[in-house]
Amino acid sequence: MTTFAFVGAGPGLGLATARRFGAAGHTVALISRSAEKLEALTTELAADGIKTRTSTADVLDIESLTTALHMARSSLGPIEILQYSPAPRVDFMKPVLDTSADELDASLAFSVKGPVACVNAVLPGMRELGRGTLLFVNGGSAVRPHAERAGTSIAFAAEGAYARMLHDALAPEHIHVSQLIVPGAIRPDAEHSSPEALAERLYGIHAGRDGFRHYAEPLPD
Repeated sequence: MTTFAFVGAGPGLGLATARRFGAAGHTVALISRSAEKLEALTTELAADGIKTRTSTADVLDIESLTTALHMARSSLGPIEILQYSPAPRVDFMKPVLDTSADELDASLAFSVKGPVACVNAVLPGMRELGRGTLLFVNGGSAVRPHAERAGTSIAFAAEGAYARMLHDALAPEHIHVSQLIVPGAIRPDAEHSSPEALAERLYGIHAGRDGFRHYAEPLPD
């Protein structure tokens, strides 16, 4: 079986999605800035019998991110599924009139350069397999800009545009690209936006390979 790689792993969606793909027989590669989080996730997944490799990397550090994915492939085998969904920093969410050009550098690097680096790292392996899945998870501002969250609104929209182009370009190679929009907060008590519900939805997108953009629940009016 092949490998599922999660960039931006944490104890919520990261753990739930790793469990779901691990239960389907995939080995799991988890990437996060926090070694402490990764250690806790490894312990949880080991209890479920899921083979895991972890690497610390910052999505703003392209070299460390690329190295982490290459190491995952070397130790676990080809990466068939990549999920890119690190949590954005709070300082990306400033009002549009208070956001300078320089302040967009980090948010665009986070949501555009990071995904591009990840795709470039895993795409050769997917092509060797003859199949693959690229999953991007974004908040509602990716499709409905929010004037109080300028950085993520601009950067998520750019990420969505990149992912859409990948969807069209890679479909002939049996590499499926999808974006899942989560309009609100990920909450344990949410019917459609709990970590477990989203993990199941993401696995369904991977297995179903149907369409580009999906919504965890309808956007609020």
